[in-house]
Amino acid sequence: MPELPEVELTRRHLDEAMRGRRLVRVSTTHPRTARHNAGGATEVDERLEGRTVREVGRKGKFLAAPLDDGQTLIAHLGMSGRFTIGDPSEEVALHTHFRATLDDGVEVRFIDPRTFGFVAVVSPEEMVESGLSRVGPDAWEMAPTAPDLADALGKRTAPVKALLLDQVIVSGLGNIYADEALHLAGIHPLRPGGELTVSDLERLLAAIEIVLGQALENGGTSLDDLAYLLPDGRAGENLERLRVYGRTGLPCPTCGAAVERIVIRARSSHFCPVCQPAP
Repeated sequence: MPELPEVELTRRHLDEAMRGRRLVRVSTTHPRTARHNAGGATEVDERLEGRTVREVGRKGKFLAAPLDDGQTLIAHLGMSGRFTIGDPSEEVALHTHFRATLDDGVEVRFIDPRTFGFVAVVSPEEMVESGLSRVGPDAWEMAPTAPDLADALGKRTAPVKALLLDQVIVSGLGNIYADEALHLAGIHPLRPGGELTVSDLERLLAAIEIVLGQALENGGTSLDDLAYLLPDGRAGENLERLRVYGRTGLPCPTCGAAVERIVIRARSSHFCPVCQPAP
């Protein structure tokens, strides 16, 4: 699933193309893509056509574009979704479920083979009821301080890896960057969140900033399935820089020990047994 760096890079491309542009024609062609609007695809299209995009923002893994009438266009890439920006005459790729033609002739498309992603339009009142209202502080743009994070974790006994994936505590992290940050911070993924000291959390927050910054600089992480591509069609180049994620059995770049994999709450976790001592 695309995580914060991949969504942020997508946001930057979309903002450049869509900021200040009017949506002339909109076509949503898959019911699951429009599932968060009661009226389905027809409602999404009607509420978007003729509207002007003020900007394209992001909160955690969500894209959020305020419109000129007070509504907001929200999108989530899901497991395999990606946006493209190009000419309407270009061949339409398989699994293209949303198309928006802008007033300068550029067309924005949403391609989502597994249809876990979505596009929605919400009013300010609907925004309060949406999942976006429950998203926690952004891991990149407004990460909590170590004391604030310690307060949020409280006496939580859940593994820190699971808590990092809880988008309410801090938003934007997924499997890849949670594993990478925990390794860099020297914290085992099974350590109970409530047992982490302020010093532990300072290391963890610093590690999160480093791994997210590296991923942004390298265009995000495109795995072998190429589910994530930049809107201009390029693959992200961060895969080769990963320290532990997906490297089961390979040497840890810090100490040389074999990277191990365990399953925490149905999600794979990769770590170094030497650099990240067991709790």
